[in-house]
Amino acid sequence: MPTPAPLSSARLSSAHAASAHAASDNAASDNAASDNAASDNAASDNAASDNAASDNAASDNAASDNAASHHAPSGHISYRHSGLVCTDHTIDVPLDHRNPGGPSIALFAREVVAEDRKDSELPRLLWLQGGPGGRAERPNAAGAWLRRALRDYRVVLMDQRGTGRSTPADRRTLARFGTDTGAAAAYLGHFRADSIVRDAELLRRHLQGDRSWSVLGQSFGGFSTLTYLSLAPEGLTRAYITGGLPTLTGHADDVYRAAYARTLAHNERYFARYPADQRLADAVAGHLAEHDVRMPSGERLTVRRFQTLGIGFGTSAKFDALHYLLETAFTDGAHGPELTDTFLRGVDATVSFAERPLYAALHEPIYAQGGRPTDWSAHRVRREFPVFDAVPGAPVRFTGEMVYPWQFDEDPALVPLRGAADALAARTDWPALYDLDRLAANEVPVVAAVYHDDMFVDREQALATADAVRGLRTWVTDAYAHDGVRADAAVLDRLIAMADGEI
Repeated sequence: MPTPAPLSSARLSSAHAASAHAASDNAASDNAASDNAASDNAASDNAASDNAASDNAASDNAASDNAASHHAPSGHISYRHSGLVCTDHTIDVPLDHRNPGGPSIALFAREVVAEDRKDSELPRLLWLQGGPGGRAERPNAAGAWLRRALRDYRVVLMDQRGTGRSTPADRRTLARFGTDTGAAAAYLGHFRADSIVRDAELLRRHLQGDRSWSVLGQSFGGFSTLTYLSLAPEGLTRAYITGGLPTLTGHADDVYRAAYARTLAHNERYFARYPADQRLADAVAGHLAEHDVRMPSGERLTVRRFQTLGIGFGTSAKFDALHYLLETAFTDGAHGPELTDTFLRGVDATVSFAERPLYAALHEPIYAQGGRPTDWSAHRVRREFPVFDAVPGAPVRFTGEMVYPWQFDEDPALVPLRGAADALAARTDWPALYDLDRLAANEVPVVAAVYHDDMFVDREQALATADAVRGLRTWVTDAYAHDGVRADAAVLDRLIAMADGEI
């Protein structure tokens, strides 16, 4: 397992670079992802507050942080709202941490502290967003966890590389590779958990020198936390994980084979709650099979793309959303039943990867280690589950957290990435993400919420991983879906109590 890259390469962005990234905050790339699609979908930032942050981004370079202090220099405060003080930080990090003197990209993080505690000596907590390819939550639209965390911590909301106000990776920025799909794939290969962790270490040193901090990893953020414990445990005081204990040794095929079974079970739950929706879903699929239906964006809505709406079944916030979308599906058109613009716009908002292209490009590579390619795992494994085939006369079943090669043909945000995605799927020289020996000897306090019926992260795989990490304590609960930490502050409250030895 490789060791963390040297930390001396961290450097403040120039005012020009900060201004450029502040300006890009209003581009579509700022919305690259809010989480792993609907499974961890965080609300978009309030435009006014985002622009306020943009206007003040250049001030991030006014002075370097005092590494010996918990306090952010007053010149770095961008704005205050709703009882919060927000401070923006932008540093340069190496694209390839093995080559710290090579090309760099910008890494943005927003530090948040409760206004009534802004002068307190609080430790920092790094929030690792779900995804992959998800920008950090924005303070005005964060989940319930944030207010609970602010009672004990200064919270660092880091836009993981390639997302938000960090240097974006999307069809526009990757266009510079032209037809060289191999080069584009090599570039994207630097956007996995190992690089995210090394970015976090540079940010930690920038903010507070050698002192360790704590981390809260949700979903893919939990995966990254296990990588953090493998690569740089000295940087961590303690780790909280919610719905994010990955298989340490399994292949993507193992992940998706278990995921299809869980997704099918969530389909049954959905149609048990809304039995009349089966007829509506079947009618929509039949209509799409017979007609060339275009969403307001101009993209064609196919049956298989319609089926991907099942992504919402995995969260409490989105489980019922399909029902209220289906009830708007049809209207009487000039030549018979037609799908409404309301319905089509709602579908487009869920199925498009325009705001989260890295999620699609890297969803399978986040499981890749060693010499075996992922080879479009979800697409191949689906053949073992013909119940998901859209067959006339058979009830429609919706897919979940799976990415398919045909989406890179049907989604304009992904079409330019098709060649790179194919190259990533074929890659066989992936570095390891987890150090099993180091995890077995772990000394960092780790507590994890494991959701019993999590549609996105397999319970049995999660518990096997927990057993492999020395000292890791789990709380298995059926009271929450995958987004439990966002839905209820009690989730983080319990984890903190566990780490404090109160439970």
